[in-house]
Amino acid sequence: MDLDDFQWLLTDEGQTLLAEATALVAEGAAPLAAGSALRRTTTPERAATALTQVELRGRAVAKFGDLAPRMYFTPAALEQATRIRVARHRAGRAAAFGAQTLVDLGCGIGGDLVATAEAGIVCAGVDLDPVRVAVARANLAALGLPGAVQVADATTVDHSGFDLAFADPARRSGAGRSSRVEDWTPPWSWVEGLLARDACVKVAPGIPHSLVPEGVEAEWVSDDGEVKEAALWAGRTATVARRATVIGVGGLATITDEDDPGVGAVGVREVGGYLYEPDGAVIRAGLVTAVAAGVGGGLVDAKIAYVTADRPFRTPFARGYRVLEPLPYREKQLKAALRERGVGRLTIKKRGVDVSPETLRKRLSLQGDAEATVVLTRVAGEGTALLVEPM
Repeated sequence: MDLDDFQWLLTDEGQTLLAEATALVAEGAAPLAAGSALRRTTTPERAATALTQVELRGRAVAKFGDLAPRMYFTPAALEQATRIRVARHRAGRAAAFGAQTLVDLGCGIGGDLVATAEAGIVCAGVDLDPVRVAVARANLAALGLPGAVQVADATTVDHSGFDLAFADPARRSGAGRSSRVEDWTPPWSWVEGLLARDACVKVAPGIPHSLVPEGVEAEWVSDDGEVKEAALWAGRTATVARRATVIGVGGLATITDEDDPGVGAVGVREVGGYLYEPDGAVIRAGLVTAVAAGVGGGLVDAKIAYVTADRPFRTPFARGYRVLEPLPYREKQLKAALRERGVGRLTIKKRGVDVSPETLRKRLSLQGDAEATVVLTRVAGEGTALLVEPM
């Protein structure tokens, strides 16, 4: 979709066609049939533009919820956009920091601008791509939110007049998505300069701890159990060194390095009656021992992110399992033990062992009626299989 196509989509004629395309898809029309129906009153190119937008809005529901049907997207920008719940959390932190104005340096289609404006912060966005700028501007207007967006190079924008600067560098190279900071646009050197002031930069969850500048807070965020991003908070916005934030149906919870007593305090111990699998954000933030302390437990191995305890605890930072019994770790004996228990449907959790759950499940060839969960891991350095039950 080029700029002319998108600007036409915003006209009365374009909006009418978009409404017709939406209705056809809602009625269950197949893509070819919907396209044929639309082409009776418009060009094939415009029919395709409208149908593509309807398809993108459908895909966007997973990220933007009930806002998606009123918003506009491009395929690549939708893929890169932040989930609205994560963006709202970040905007909430900015508001709590006291930011009244924010500039988004590389705003894409405006997902973060939407969350920022919702939080009552006066926001402005810039992006090099004229189409994305037009889409971001249209999204703010469609949702009735204030904000200014313009085409500009983020690296040349004077953002000194804003309380907070936000950036989400593109993490792609010619070969696709890249975790190497050398491939980012703008480059890491620019990011480091931005982090010398009050700023927040969204980065890949796999960012090495060693790369985080001194005095900058690194926050890993998961949404519905899936790690979505890391954010670097700099200047006065940095309150701790490391933080894990988990967002779920029950709300939001956060844990930091100040809650972490370290391995020496919780220790490595034998498997107790309960096993806890820390959330991915907790693991990325290096806060597994903070979870162990929170449930009154310890680690099953000094290098494995499983926690064990003698009593059940509810924690937003880990999924809990009741340990039913140990099983043989060797495949042949494990197969016999599971067949003896009538297991046919098996969930395999593994950590710290070289096992492919899909391959192992196929080789076990179980055919019983019972359902079970097995954890394969190392306990005190030894391969271990545990039959567990999700709490």
